[in-house]
Amino acid sequence: MIRQDIHRIDPKRRNVINHKKKQFADAAYKQQDYSQRLNLYIVPPTAEITLEQFEQWAIDRLRILAELEACSFRNKSPTETGAHITPLLQKYLPLSSNTSSANGCRDDRLKLERQKDHYSHFILRLAFSSTEDLRRRFARVESALFKLRFQSDDARERQVFVESLQLDWEAASEDEKRELAQQLLNATPGFRRQEIEDGGWFKVDFENVPELVESRKVYLRKGKAYVPAREQMSMVTAEFGSRLEKGLELTARALPRLDEDDRLTPILNHLSKSFATPDSHLSDSDTAIAGAPINASSIDTLSQHFPLCMRNLHMTLRKNSHLKHYGRLQYTLFLKGLGLTMEDCLVFWRQSFRLITDDTFNKEYRYNIRHAYGDVGGDSNRRGRGYSPYSCQKILTEHPPGSGESHGCPYRHFSIENLTTLLQATGVGDSHVLRGVKEDVDRKRYHIACNRVFEWVHKGDIRNRKENGTWVADESDTIVHPNTYFKRSYTLKHGGKDEADGIDTVAMDL
Repeated sequence: MIRQDIHRIDPKRRNVINHKKKQFADAAYKQQDYSQRLNLYIVPPTAEITLEQFEQWAIDRLRILAELEACSFRNKSPTETGAHITPLLQKYLPLSSNTSSANGCRDDRLKLERQKDHYSHFILRLAFSSTEDLRRRFARVESALFKLRFQSDDARERQVFVESLQLDWEAASEDEKRELAQQLLNATPGFRRQEIEDGGWFKVDFENVPELVESRKVYLRKGKAYVPAREQMSMVTAEFGSRLEKGLELTARALPRLDEDDRLTPILNHLSKSFATPDSHLSDSDTAIAGAPINASSIDTLSQHFPLCMRNLHMTLRKNSHLKHYGRLQYTLFLKGLGLTMEDCLVFWRQSFRLITDDTFNKEYRYNIRHAYGDVGGDSNRRGRGYSPYSCQKILTEHPPGSGESHGCPYRHFSIENLTTLLQATGVGDSHVLRGVKEDVDRKRYHIACNRVFEWVHKGDIRNRKENGTWVADESDTIVHPNTYFKRSYTLKHGGKDEADGIDTVAMDL
């Protein structure tokens, strides 16, 4: 006879709870009260926003994170990074303190800024939780952003924020401070003995403050680091990073539930791809340069300002008098972005394809060029004026080149030997730059390699612009579009004016 547990509930009579109702049973769908500027992003947002806000807020934050990562890759100092990022933060992700408004935290502008900051963080947390590499990179740049904001926060508001966290920090007793006064003095250069005894000290696990341990700014004893109160920022930043890493792991477990949501999944996938190289879209004001001689006969001269991908296509075209389909499309759209008219573009390609007859050109190539400009094709193509110039992200991720093809990104699609040969052929022979490019390529930082070459080629022009006070903050943004590369190169070389006509170029705005 089988023994049965009389206390066991019959499965047919079991009270089944909907997992969705159980999961969100305590959620409050309402606007949150953002009383403080800084945020550890512990509580997820629950109010409703539009899909347009969902995507745009995430893109704006991604711009900031990408620039922070680029600053790290380019070995900028904290001061240089702050000077570079601050204007971008004001433009894309402002976050003002309570003292900036007469109404304090009740000001609607402050609430909107903090809501955007809150939501955009959690949106990107969804996008970058899928792999270990993305989680690690996201945690690193978010910690850098938090540290930058913590440093620039109002001192009084910063202290209120730290006290509200109720962190588990053990304060060192007066007896301990007197007993360890000499050791603390030796471990913290710049302190006087009186400051050691009078100042506040905290005992935290040493693994929670790796920056301070690495720079030897704390005293270690029995697994504890004795941290002076003035190094509070490192402890708060470490706490932020620790909580974020745990949150990312929990988010990764919940990601499979989003697979069925066909509204959010495409947006999140696009955002995660953009973390490799931020996407960029050009408006009319971002492309053509007023006064620049853009016509079929000037392309050879202007090619000195082309990025390596377009320089390679131009050199191949001049060598073989031909390019395959994707190479022609990538190069045509780039020339279109420069401001080359369709008529001049047709003349340029006809002159370049000098080994074929007019009849062959008109039958096999003319229509594709007109289609790229939106002159022919369906209504949507004509209304949209054809295709947009390819961004770095599109070149990196779509249509990799096959045998005999020349399109794509040389930094990604060339072997390191062929890449070095191409760079040397275009005048980049500095061994330090070539070594840096190789390191960037090995770490798959292709757009950083391109920016490294740009900065070396234009180092004299950049220095002159900074010295004479004509340097614009936006000009230090990381280049993520071939047409932006050309425009910035041409403007630097010509000092913001066309040599022939003396016409000011339009301001660059990424």
